[in-house]
Formats: sequence, C-alpha cells, structure tokens
Amino acid sequence: MEVTSIGVVGAGLMGRGIAQVAATKGYDVYLYDIDPAVVDHALFKIGQRLASEARKARISQDESELALRRIRACTDLSDFIDVHLVIEAVPEKMEHKQAVFRRLSTICSPRTIFATNTSGLSITEMASVTDRPESFLGMHFFHPVPVMKLVEIIRGSETEEEAVDAAKTVCERLGKRVIEVGEAPLFVVNRILVPMLNEAIFVLQEGLATPEDIDTGMKLGANHPIGPLALADMVGLDTLLDTSLTLLSETGDTKYRPPQLLRQMVRAGKLGRKSGVGFYDYRD
Repeated sequence: MEVTSIGVVGAGLMGRGIAQVAATKGYDVYLYDIDPAVVDHALFKIGQRLASEARKARISQDESELALRRIRACTDLSDFIDVHLVIEAVPEKMEHKQAVFRRLSTICSPRTIFATNTSGLSITEMASVTDRPESFLGMHFFHPVPVMKLVEIIRGSETEEEAVDAAKTVCERLGKRVIEVGEAPLFVVNRILVPMLNEAIFVLQEGLATPEDIDTGMKLGANHPIGPLALADMVGLDTLLDTSLTLLSETGDTKYRPPQLLRQMVRAGKLGRKSGVGFYDYRD
C-alpha cells in the first residue's frame, strides 16, 4: 500500500518532530493531542522551525509555508478514519499507548497501518489490544527528529512483511536510515545507550567529577559529539528514568538500575531541557 497520509498521535517533542518531517516531505499530516493547546503550541513551534529552515536556505519560503499547510490540527481521533499510517507518540506508559490503539481500532480503516514510536516497550503487547496485530509495528524515531537520521523498525510477533515494507518506504522518503530490530527490551540503540548515561550519572553521584568534566572526558576521550549528561538532559531525565525502569523490569538484571540521583532529579522536576534545568541550567 502506498502511504500518502500520516496521523500523529501526541504533539509533544517527538510527535511534532515527526509531523514536521512528514509534512516537509509531502505527506498530508493529521496531528492530534488530548490537549488542544498542545497541538496549537506544536504548530507554532513547527512554524518557527520551518521559518528558520527557510532563512538558512535549506528549504524555500514556499516549501516552508506549504509544509505547514499540510498539517491539520485534530481535536478528535475520529479525524484519523482514512489515514494510511498512524504513528503514536504519547508518553512511555503501556496503558496509555494501549488506550490510544484500542480507540484507533474502532475508528481507522482496516487498511490503516499502526506504528508506535516507543523507545522500548513491547510491540507485541501493544498490538494485542488492536484488531490488526499483523499491521502493527514499532517505528522508533530519535530526538530531535528533523536532525537525527535513524529509525529503528521493530516487528511484533504477528507483524507481516507488507507493513514493514510500507514503513521502510515512508522512512526512506523522510530521508531516514532504517535498521530492523527484533523485539527485545529497549531494542538496540537504547539498550546500549541507557546504561552508559546511567553510569555517567553514577560517576557524578559518587562525586568523582563535575558534569562538565564528565562530558568533556567522553567527548575528547571517546570522540562522542555530545557528553552523556548533556545528552541525558536532551532526552529528558523522566524519559531516561522510565526507560531504565523498563529495562530493569524486563531483564531483571541489576546492571540496568537507575541511579538514585536520577530519581531525585525527576522528583524535583529537574527534567533537563524540557523543564529548563537538569544537569545544566538552560533558563538563559
């Protein structure tokens, strides 16, 4: 099936990034969030980003305006009735994601493909509440979506090749590189990345070095483009904690335990860039 329209559920950082890239590449995009104000904010931020791209001559002014017009703000999931592909990008809680897909199963055309942008939850478990597990898969984008080139495509136990091929074609049109991943906790990238970020936080928690020196050490000593604590701030410390707990729960391996310092910062509302304060202060 050729995909020409994409519905995005969740208008936060990831959802609006996916919507922006899809609209820029010519897809008709339907953007929904349970809070209409979040959709309005997302459209505002997408407009700013597209205008910036035009100023930098990465796209033309006409392309910028056309892309923004391709995004339709939705106040009800019933607007998704005829979309070809739905990409869910709501917070990383299984019950929230399953609730979305239960509702979508009663609305969308039988030909609509369902995809989740989860960073590590079970595709099979999520698909089990739908009427189309054979057309359900993971499409894990990376933040920030307009910049990062990778998408992990993850099959559930019943995902059929037709859905995978359609998702691959969409990713290629979006200018993304695809890696196919078997279903396992946190897939590939986060399975490797999360323990590294947590270990950097343990080093800080133990008072072995400052945040700046930890990040400098990894940038200059391991040739990383960004330090692990700055990256954790970009990912969101609440997201990092959730994914750490998922990995710990799924594997039972204590090497994936989150640092107490991470728990404390999340409880204090210090979530990184999204809140203005994390391991660094972004309020200026």
